Amino acid sequence: MITVTRLDIADARRLIAGACAKSEEIGVPMCIAITDEGGNLLAFERMEGGKVTSITIAIDKSFTASGAKKATHEYHASAQPGAPAYGIFAAIGGRLSTVPGGLPVLHEGAVVGGIGVSSGTPAQDREVAEAAIAFWQAG
Repeated sequence: MITVTRLDIADARRLIAGACAKSEEIGVPMCIAITDEGGNLLAFERMEGGKVTSITIAIDKSFTASGAKKATHEYHASAQPGAPAYGIFAAIGGRLSTVPGGLPVLHEGAVVGGIGVSSGTPAQDREVAEAAIAFWQAG
């Protein structure tokens, strides 16, 4: 038997609040997804003006970050043609994301969930995800 620590809905709401605050600060409305440690969706928000096409992308970024326990940007370089993980984005029914903006959420060194952000540039998405985690940790 094991004991699992995971995000709850209050954590998910706090992460979304932190992401929304940063999104408003930079002037880019985002789609924000929060998943538990196994990649299951806990909460989602599409800010007014967030791109419809970014809904699935944000969810898949969060799924990748929590399920694979790795930031999506860490896959990017190794997934290019000729690199060792080329084609990995097609894994798991195409849900594995290599685009920046998906980060695992850690508690005491363990992955307890993930956040995925989409609608800005990859750098903006990552910046908003990082700010959301910092906001949650300060909580």
